[in-house]
Amino acid sequence: MKKVSVILTTYNSGRFLQKTIDSILKQTAAVIDFEIELIVVDDCSNDDTVAILKQNKLNYWVNEKNSGGPNKGRNIGLDIATGDYICITDHDDEWHPNRIMTLLPLLLKVPVVSSGYTLIDLVTGKKQERYCFNSEVKYFEENETFLSKLSRSAKGQSTYLGSIIYSNSLKSVRFEEEFGALDYDWILRLFYKQSSAEICASLYNRYVEQSNLSMDENYRKKDFEYALKVIEKYKAAYPKAVKKAYKKIHGTMGRYYYVSGKMKKARCFFVKAGFSWKNVAYFLTSFYGSSYVIKKFNVFG
Repeated sequence: MKKVSVILTTYNSGRFLQKTIDSILKQTAAVIDFEIELIVVDDCSNDDTVAILKQNKLNYWVNEKNSGGPNKGRNIGLDIATGDYICITDHDDEWHPNRIMTLLPLLLKVPVVSSGYTLIDLVTGKKQERYCFNSEVKYFEENETFLSKLSRSAKGQSTYLGSIIYSNSLKSVRFEEEFGALDYDWILRLFYKQSSAEICASLYNRYVEQSNLSMDENYRKKDFEYALKVIEKYKAAYPKAVKKAYKKIHGTMGRYYYVSGKMKKARCFFVKAGFSWKNVAYFLTSFYGSSYVIKKFNVFG
């Protein structure tokens, strides 16, 4: 029987936590027998998170002090994990019942597997399916996904953190704790010199709202700074990919400020993002028409 270690980090998660726990523990059976090892690490919540964990009779760990992000808890979970395979999940993700049984067979062929997901906006109720629609399974050659993500390409394998399951042979790949919440470098090191695969279907729901960490300005600034720091390490070996990444990173920051209504800042980043019809369109509509663009198109997130 295979064991899947699921590392769940929590912080003031009471609104979502029971739904998340149920979705993990109620995975349906598969051709490959498996058991779930659920590892929960809390970052000093001050709501009813710990009470919910106790009610579910789960083993959990609590950080000595708030670390400012989930990465410290993720690394603690990696120290504890004993599974053949590892998943990292957020406290507001909801797994489909067939998630593990769908992913496991591919792990017999490659060490890293991902899937699509459904993005659900809790404010508007809008749903977006995030996966490749023209295939059932896609395989990626060694380093293919690494190079795609280094250059910040929107194409290629889905590598959102919550979509990934991987072999414990990669357990030594740890998360940064300088900022405490960023995973770009982790993604690059996880896929470096690895082949991988993607299930082209949504296997979990990812819930977002304005208060989500990804929409926080301080988080975005740290993400921007850290991403530039990360790509610098690969500049000598992969100069073309790094040059593309530099522009993409600035474009991402520009789109964040665009949807946040801070158009002067957005325009500064779009200039550094380089010439493309999208960047030009965002730049021009930042003076007039941005509300229509934001309403009709998925600009950021």
